[in-house]
Amino acid sequence: MTNKQRLVPLDDLPNGGRRRRLRTRGRRHGRRNAVAVVLVVAFGIPLILVLTGLGATAAFKSSCSLSSLQPVTIGENSFVYAADGSLLGSIPAEHNRQPVPLKQISPWMAKATIAVEDRRFYQHGGVDYEGIIRAAWRDLNKGKVVEGGSTITQQLVRNLYISRERTFERKIKEACLAIKLSRHWSKARILAAWMNQVYFGNHAYGVEAAAQTYFSKPAKDLTMMEAALLAGLPQAPSLYDPILHPDDAFERRGEVLNALYANNDISYDQLQSGLADRSLHLKPGRLYTRIREPYFFSFVRDQLIAKYGVQTVQSGGLRVYTTIDPAFQRAAKDAITETLNLKGDPAAALVSINPTNGAIRAMTAVYPGRVKNQFNLVAQARRQAGSTFKAFALTAAVNQGINPATATYVSAPFHYQPDPSVPAWDVSTYSHTYSGTITVQQATLQSDNTVYAQLTLDVGPENVAAMAHRLGVRSPLQPVPSIGLGSNAVSPLDMASAYATLAAGGIYSQPMAIRKVILASGKEDDHAGWGKPRRRRVVSDGVAYTVTKILEENIKYGTGTRANFGRAAAGKTGTTDDHADAWFCGYLPNLEATVWVGYPQAEIPMENVHGIAVAGGSFPAEIWRLFMERVVRYSPPQDWTLPKTYPVWKEFERGHYAIQYAPEAASSAPTGTTSTSKATTVAKTTTAEQVTVPAEPTTTVPPVTTAPPPPPETTAPLPPPPPVTTTPPPPPPPTEPQPTTTIGQPQP
Repeated sequence: MTNKQRLVPLDDLPNGGRRRRLRTRGRRHGRRNAVAVVLVVAFGIPLILVLTGLGATAAFKSSCSLSSLQPVTIGENSFVYAADGSLLGSIPAEHNRQPVPLKQISPWMAKATIAVEDRRFYQHGGVDYEGIIRAAWRDLNKGKVVEGGSTITQQLVRNLYISRERTFERKIKEACLAIKLSRHWSKARILAAWMNQVYFGNHAYGVEAAAQTYFSKPAKDLTMMEAALLAGLPQAPSLYDPILHPDDAFERRGEVLNALYANNDISYDQLQSGLADRSLHLKPGRLYTRIREPYFFSFVRDQLIAKYGVQTVQSGGLRVYTTIDPAFQRAAKDAITETLNLKGDPAAALVSINPTNGAIRAMTAVYPGRVKNQFNLVAQARRQAGSTFKAFALTAAVNQGINPATATYVSAPFHYQPDPSVPAWDVSTYSHTYSGTITVQQATLQSDNTVYAQLTLDVGPENVAAMAHRLGVRSPLQPVPSIGLGSNAVSPLDMASAYATLAAGGIYSQPMAIRKVILASGKEDDHAGWGKPRRRRVVSDGVAYTVTKILEENIKYGTGTRANFGRAAAGKTGTTDDHADAWFCGYLPNLEATVWVGYPQAEIPMENVHGIAVAGGSFPAEIWRLFMERVVRYSPPQDWTLPKTYPVWKEFERGHYAIQYAPEAASSAPTGTTSTSKATTVAKTTTAEQVTVPAEPTTTVPPVTTAPPPPPETTAPLPPPPPVTTTPPPPPPPTEPQPTTTIGQPQP
């Protein structure tokens, strides 16, 4: 044998100490195992031949039948994708696994696996008798097990079908099944199944997961050196862990390279070059740990678990395609970070919905100074909504036939105490200035608490709660007198869904996050209803239009002027006591967005953020405008669709709790503040941003008509909505420079 034909002695490899440790560790049970191998060789092989060739008892035939066995299921990872097909992440699982066909596995991996695990793989019929004898002879000479006799087919049978206990019966059964499997499956199928099933350490099952875990690449791109490292891991994944035990992994890779050379798969120069390379070339991957858009991701995961259960979601091999648009997500994050960018700034959450079908286009939150926040501020957090809830009181009033352009109340300090035995509820405006007799429409633009307290009592708190639920709020609501001022806690997703219903002309669409789910079999799950908008009319188009036109005036002339960017838009601001929460809910004809600003851990006053007290018309409105400018920049402006029916106005008369006359000094400030007494079951009353509006409102109110409005609920079929991926149009490239606006002191 020439020098170039000689194998490199493994004991000459660096870190030979590991081999000495293995020798010491194996001596205790070595001779016992060697005797067992001899017994298998002496008696097992003839018995296998008899059983498989001449027949045996019915019991053994049953246990050695492939059709009677159920494979052990390891499962495979489920992945979630954005609307553009980009990966959002893998749902965390105990086992990471992605089966791939043999053509998507590097040829080097197949060669290295065969060389080190089963060098006569293509010559034997499932059990390598020659290999067993060779291994047994070496084991007897060494006095311990130094070479295994199990073939790849036997290992596959062991991993798939039978237990791993070390018994003579199991060995015989394994060999029998291996022979049968070899007769029924091609070599390529057996090899691919083995490489997709075996454990490579660090939660990686199968070569694809191993390639991603250790090298951040798919299995088809593995190099000779990378394949040699991976092929050596299944024998002892913990011992040869390249991350924790790089020296042991280096030596084991050398053994695989020697096996490749012995099998004539590599040249002597390749062997020497590989052995001289001290680097393991690791690049630990984040495919199974990195999650983009964590708030939306967790929202989707919860929906999947509710439908399929935890086990299927974690290891069922689902491919989940969602409605989220990465460009919208970037626009939302940029709008927030451009506005609130200091370490001590409050958090901000934004959710955006397509009104035509309920598709969630953006769902994100940013908490400056906090990298990780497991709590979903968009879907799980519930905070008082402030004056944004006035839109629901207004909708309930219009739905009852109250004309906001003509119905008037007295703007003045309001005292409510129906029962003298309980504390009174005293309501004032944020600025403690009052307008006297004004219309509901004017009170909306001024966000007048005193008027809306009276309106809520006249409409009925229970009717305001019912209207909020009809429009899309899913949080539980207490129908207390202060509900119209936003005393109930809701989530940003609640508010976005409800305002999207107004944008859609009174048609509610259930918020939709998932477009389709592909099962592990490759078939789409078309029974779960994913991607099918669930829509129903909840108020007439005339009611929604009337409310929308008033909220449009609010952006032009009321408390929401910072949200104005020149397009048809409607919205409402909201600010709670002590500026602990600030909101802006607004919409275009084809897109809704809700912004919340506050501190998640508690109701902490935001009275000095960038030098101002945070109100709904400041940072939230600014964030909303920046977001909308980016995502609709290249789409043509749209106007509101005129309704087919208008509300029928009824004669209006104030309720007996309302103020019946205008005080002589309507602008005087009361000495007290709004009561938050729990004895009255009235929750903490919210503040509002007061502005001055013209005495003659500019809102165009629909004419009175005698045609009855459609019923609030209908089961009549609705026109099919446009596809999820087509509206609204895509935003500009994220790299294009974006305009920024700096918020200064609040405008009067």
